[in-house]
Amino acid sequence: MRLRVGVVGCGTISGAYFKNMKASPHLEVVACADQVPERAKASAAAYAIPRVSSPDELVAEREVDLVLNLTIPSAHAAVTLSALENGKHVYTEKPFATTREDGKRILETARTRGLVVASAPDTFLGSGIQTCLRLLEHGEQGQLGEPLAASGFMLNRGPENWHPNPAFFYQPGGGPLLDVGPYYVTTLVCLIGPVRRVTGMSRVLYPERTADRGPRAGETFKVSTPTFVAALLEFASGAQATLVTSFGISGHDLPNMQVYCTKGILGVPDPNYFWGPVKVRSNEEESKWQDVPLAFHHTDGPGNFRGLGVIEMAMAIERGEEPRASGELGYHVLDVMLSILESSTSGHHVEVQSTCRRPAPLPLDSGLVAVS
Repeated sequence: MRLRVGVVGCGTISGAYFKNMKASPHLEVVACADQVPERAKASAAAYAIPRVSSPDELVAEREVDLVLNLTIPSAHAAVTLSALENGKHVYTEKPFATTREDGKRILETARTRGLVVASAPDTFLGSGIQTCLRLLEHGEQGQLGEPLAASGFMLNRGPENWHPNPAFFYQPGGGPLLDVGPYYVTTLVCLIGPVRRVTGMSRVLYPERTADRGPRAGETFKVSTPTFVAALLEFASGAQATLVTSFGISGHDLPNMQVYCTKGILGVPDPNYFWGPVKVRSNEEESKWQDVPLAFHHTDGPGNFRGLGVIEMAMAIERGEEPRASGELGYHVLDVMLSILESSTSGHHVEVQSTCRRPAPLPLDSGLVAVS
């Protein structure tokens, strides 16, 4: 039986979700809504969605089993809680919430109502990072050994050169850590395990930014959240990692992510995407990087496979299991990121109070399919 999905938020990212969900035998997209009704109507026409509603109407519709929350970060918690209170399962875009209080309320509401809540990012379900998990779990490609440390670098120019309304990325709840950091922190947790302590430093690189294109091209707006964040993470296993995120730096040649193990180094593909390349090398000084064939092929090609997490969630609900992109994982990632920002303000280490289980690697015959 297919889960009936209602989508709240028909902005830039929604197209990939609609395309992949419409192609899934596990989901039926029955309604969409947006604060701008014209956007919802355009999505309904483009993807043959039978009903257009207001956000408040959609979360209350009896014909909706699962609400996909694609609103802006500051609205995530309110929409998710409203959907849960109306008896719907929820999959939300990242971040899971913007405060711990809201995140805890979401988890508690889902628990007490017997509902499932899950959260982006779902890129870790793609062929690239799943191959990395398999290498670490099964010791293929010459036994990498135990992860000791890692590094991740997410530095780019910022969203003003591609997003039609980039100002919200530079407000509290946005910034490079809360916007793109979830991809990196989620991947590190999947590869190494939960985080127990962090240290952070941050700053605003430029006090104002200007939109490059779209309807707001030439419009200048104030920056009110850090746009350069450097962090140290200590995992429950004892492994440590550096993570640097920034809007405002381009032209660098730093790796996306590397995991340093007792016997070798794992080159992790960009956590913002679903594919490779995956590389390994031994710890010998003269060793060279070797490309690793991807063990999975459900996200082959350069498409945008967002929505994979919603599909996996539906499959998990049908089996009576927790989805891999669980609310527990989403909340822990949020807790880690907020702890980094708090450390930056206080100048002290911050102990991360939450934990989570590492998502199990996908089986080779998972049946998880996307089409983008």
